[in-house]
Amino acid sequence: MADEQFLNSEQELQREQFRSRDNETPQMQQMMQGQTANANGIPCPKCGTVNDPDATYCALCGAFLITGVCPNCGSEIDPDADFCEACHHYIKTDVCSFCGASFNEQDVYCPECGQPRGGIVCPACHTLNDFSFCKQCGRPLTDQARAMLQQVRQMPEYRELVAIAQEYDELQMQLPYETEQDKMRDDELQDLRKRVLTLLAEDKGQHIDVKPVPKRQRVTKEELADMKSRKLDQLAELLNRMAIPEDPSPATVRNYAMAQKPSGVRLAWKCNYKSALHSSPCGCAKPQMGGKWVILGHNSKQDIKDDK
Repeated sequence: MADEQFLNSEQELQREQFRSRDNETPQMQQMMQGQTANANGIPCPKCGTVNDPDATYCALCGAFLITGVCPNCGSEIDPDADFCEACHHYIKTDVCSFCGASFNEQDVYCPECGQPRGGIVCPACHTLNDFSFCKQCGRPLTDQARAMLQQVRQMPEYRELVAIAQEYDELQMQLPYETEQDKMRDDELQDLRKRVLTLLAEDKGQHIDVKPVPKRQRVTKEELADMKSRKLDQLAELLNRMAIPEDPSPATVRNYAMAQKPSGVRLAWKCNYKSALHSSPCGCAKPQMGGKWVILGHNSKQDIKDDK
């Protein structure tokens, strides 16, 4: 009789345990699984070694065990990001930042492109860079970057982009007429120049028909502003056409985007990852999602994420 009562009690306890499991929410089940994993140790995502529950780095290969957290500053990051936008450090230890090739944790130089782990100092502006183009002055720093630059320079869109950027830069240097008196004074100077050249030619017994044509004809402030606006619209249209699509390699996107950046115009990189503005794709955590260069307003920096 006692054995039968004990058996019934055991069966009732098992049924109660099954009922309690059915009532568990997915969050509770996930938490219990996490507690079990912590009790048994943390498996390394790279080599599979089981580490102590409170370990931060793998005892065997040294890999960072906490996903979604920057190993340099502890900020929350996307697990697929290779760059921390909080502390501005490249955080991948098994992927070359310059060419995107895989390498071992112990490698000092990339076996594919030969670039050193830890960055390159730009010979022009002395900025330390993790990527193939200088984030400060845009200079190509590696053979791969120089080859990419030559490739992009052959593109018709890039040639048109550079030509329009140079025209805009010349407009930036041009001085408009402030008043009607300025225009009259400029006309008088042109007439004076014509008379002086004619007199010098007559002294030498020569006759010339002087037709002074200024290299850059001056216009009013309103006309100059309209000319600049039209050039910026042309640049914006070209930059939209040259937008970079998604690519598996962040290094490829960074190199291609930096190679197509024209000089003479204030630009920012608008990433598809967060639709944020960066001074360049070198400051974006996931450039592999693509993006494009956009034109900034005069002295506008408040929207550039890298500057915050």
